[in-house]
Amino acid sequence: MIELTEGPLRRLVVYYETLTPETVAKLGEVYAAGASFRDPFNDVRGIAEIRRVLMHMFADLTEARFVIREAVSEGDQAFLVWDFTFRVRRWQPEVERNIHGASHVRFDAAGKVDYHRDYWDAGAELYEKLPFFGALVRWVRRKFA
Repeated sequence: MIELTEGPLRRLVVYYETLTPETVAKLGEVYAAGASFRDPFNDVRGIAEIRRVLMHMFADLTEARFVIREAVSEGDQAFLVWDFTFRVRRWQPEVERNIHGASHVRFDAAGKVDYHRDYWDAGAELYEKLPFFGALVRWVRRKFA
């Protein structure tokens, strides 16, 4: 884990680096009740919806874990660079996969996350690695490059 002083950002980094299906229940200790969360597949608001997204992730994936590589904060905002490794339960479960991405977060006055936006290239990190569909995505990417 990267070195961070105590505070909201450290609490968030520790939460994600130790995230399991069991610790999803503790989401309210890190996120505000009305927090928003957005990634390439989801755009939700509220603890229950964010919890649903995380539990869906664990239902579809095994050995899912985040490693935070860098974190920069300024005032009530932070930007994190991370790697997410996982295996897909129903498709080539023997293959470990990795997504490299980043998150922009904002903290409320209580130090809880009230805004979370993930940025990662779903085409290169996920779609291009699928049979047939991957070939199509790579072809489109070359055509518009």
